[in-house]
This record gives sequence, C-alpha cells and structure tokens, in this order.
Amino acid sequence: MRTMFKTMLVLAIAATLTTDLQAQGLKMPQPSSSQTITQEFGLGKITLSYSRPNVKGRKIFGELEPYGSVWRTGANSATVITFTESVKIGDKELTAGDYGLFTIPGKEEWTVIFNKGAKQWGAYEYKASDDVLRIKVKPVKLKDKVETFTIQFTNVFPTSAQLQLMWENTALNLDLTTEVDATVMASIDEAMKGEKKPYFQAAQYYYANDKDLNKALEWATTADAGNTKAPWIKLLKGRIQLKKGDKAAAVKTATEGLQIATEIKNPEYIRLHTALLNEAKK
Repeated sequence: MRTMFKTMLVLAIAATLTTDLQAQGLKMPQPSSSQTITQEFGLGKITLSYSRPNVKGRKIFGELEPYGSVWRTGANSATVITFTESVKIGDKELTAGDYGLFTIPGKEEWTVIFNKGAKQWGAYEYKASDDVLRIKVKPVKLKDKVETFTIQFTNVFPTSAQLQLMWENTALNLDLTTEVDATVMASIDEAMKGEKKPYFQAAQYYYANDKDLNKALEWATTADAGNTKAPWIKLLKGRIQLKKGDKAAAVKTATEGLQIATEIKNPEYIRLHTALLNEAKK
C-alpha cells in the first residue's frame, strides 16, 4: 500500500508540474535531457529512447542508485528499447518488440532486464513478472568520469554489435548478435530468378562473407560488362580475383579501374585501385 501511494504521489507531482508549465507557456531546459537513437542492425533497426541525468558531483552507484535495487536506467520515464527483428543478447534470444530497459546495479555484477512494461514513469510500477529476459553483466571500471549518462551502440558490424551504458566511472557492455545469412542467401536466390538481377550486390555479399568465389566472380564480371566505366565494379571484381589467388587478373582489372578513376577524377577510387594494384603485385 505504501509503495502504491508513493507511486501515485510521484506521478501526480510530475503531471502537475508538466500541466503548470504548459499552462504558463514556459519553455525550460530539462535537468535530464532526452535522447532517441536508432541503429541499423542486421536486416532491422534498434531504437532506444532515454533521459540522461548528470553526475553533478554526486556519488552515483551504491548511493544515489543503490546496489540491489531496480533502476530505470536513466531519468524520468523508463528507458525504452525497440527491436524490429529478433536478436540475441549474449546467448539468449529476444524477439522483436518494445521493452523497458531496467537494470539492477551491483558492485561486482549487474542485472540487465528487458521488461514488457515499456511505458511507465521511473521504475515505480516495475513488475518482475513482466520480465522477458535477464542478463548478468560484469561492470567495467572507467578511468575517466562520464558526467552525462550515455547509452550508445559501438563495435557495430553486420551481425554483431555492443550496447554500451556509461555513467560516472562505470560502463556495461552487452553483446548483441543477429542471424541474417539464411535470409540474405534466400533473398539472393529469389532475386536472381527475376528480370533485373542484382549481380553487383550479390557478388558483394558473396565476397564479403566467404561464399562461392567462382559465382561471385561470374556475377561481378556480368555487372562489369553492363557498366564498363564504373570503378566500383572494377574494384570488386579485382578484389575477388585477388582473393581467388589470380594476381595477374587482379592487376589487369585494377589497372583498368585506376585508369577510369583517373579519367573521372575520383580520388577515392584512385586510392583504392592503387592499393589493390600494389597488393596484387606483391
């Protein structure tokens, strides 16, 4: 009963303050600024909305945010994270959807929680029964203080990334992975049955993901024949040839690509073809 009363009181105060400010037409900077970030990941996107409190000379973890208590992972409303596709957090599967991102700070270990209660003020209405996923994470001690609470995506690759939380002298890193290969391969197979075949894009994927290089070269060659003045196609074709071990062919293709890049005065592809040429001549 006491907890419910406290929750209602906090919500009432917040609503009253917001209404008063709106009625008076006042615009003020928020003590904890809000931020929404969107990260493309795999074949989908991850969107995260949260408020960013400052340290302001306070001791944060273990005092302002007690160890062992559920934290909204920010300020004001609970932090919300949205996945448009299923991902793995660590080694655990998380389906697409909207989640409240809660944490339980600990001196030696934190618990990161993805909860169905995505829309709520703070953690006052948090229910453990609505937890979808819990992950244990070891905190990292930071040498330099982070004044403003920060959540960001780092080490982002096509199928892996890290969700990083940083505040005061503490950081957390959550490993995210997603499986896209089967979907992409099926998509390529289907697209190759169509009238407009994506030769260049398919060859790119095969080259970057160590697929059948003979097929990749066949597609790159077809793309090259359809657009002989495209240095980016020459570059991919030459890289595939080099990866296959055919240095002579790679030298020829890189030389052609360098000539085209020079004619159109494109410094980026001049540099890239020169690098490919030097590698092929080793």
